[in-house]
Amino acid sequence: HVTHRGHALSSLHIICIALRFLANGSFLYNIGDAEHVSKATVCRAVRNVTVALKRLLHSFVVFPGHRPTRFIKEGCHKIAGFPGVIGCIDGTHIPIIAPSVNEGDYVNRKSFHSINVQIICDAANIITNVEAKWPGSVHDSQIFRECTLSTKFGHGEFTGYLLGDRGYPCLPYLLTPYSDPEPGPQQRYNLAHCRTRARVEMTIGMLKARFQCLQRLRVTPERACDIIVACVILHNIATIRGEHCPSEPNISSDPNHEHPDPPTDIQDGSAVRDTICHNHFF
Repeated sequence: HVTHRGHALSSLHIICIALRFLANGSFLYNIGDAEHVSKATVCRAVRNVTVALKRLLHSFVVFPGHRPTRFIKEGCHKIAGFPGVIGCIDGTHIPIIAPSVNEGDYVNRKSFHSINVQIICDAANIITNVEAKWPGSVHDSQIFRECTLSTKFGHGEFTGYLLGDRGYPCLPYLLTPYSDPEPGPQQRYNLAHCRTRARVEMTIGMLKARFQCLQRLRVTPERACDIIVACVILHNIATIRGEHCPSEPNISSDPNHEHPDPPTDIQDGSAVRDTICHNHFF
């Protein structure tokens, strides 16, 4: 870091300050006291590192993944026998402080301010897609409908399925569970769907366990989105390197996870779902 003042921080020190903030989510002045620097210095370090990491997004977060699609499908199939899956999708809310602009847009269904983040992962807990730019009031299905990935699926650029909960519409490439399954194949389909899709809930739990700052971000929405993306990139690096997750994620009761009402979109993926149910779970 080039400065006209003395005692310029080394790149290593700047990175360590930023990682300390991401890992424990303390107030900036607490990080500064621990590192013997000012609050402003901590703020600049976090900002510089997150912006630098964001430039690596398309190197470390790739859909459907760095491996051939066949291997991704095989990995998902090993979980519960669900065929053709190239990703599991879910949304999670990252709490933020009330912003000064468009404050009402960030209030979610549980009445706190948040960023609604779309996460897609594979069987290895690698995050293959992240959308971190939407206010908490935006529905999961709208985020997917307006993301670039949805357009690519619609154009037939991918061969495989996403698995999502009932907060998403049932589409030929995004399969949801049966809302009222009949005994037999539909129940077996739902069970395999649930077990496979649980991988994204586990991945979100691991992300939040690694980076305690995501419990609540005390920055503007724009900077919060950059921090979330940086944490996703670091999560993938840690997962690829086989780093141990600091604590076991609890996927059964995410306090920030919503179960929204089913969307009113026309569900034109029912025929694909019925075909998979008949061919693989009969």
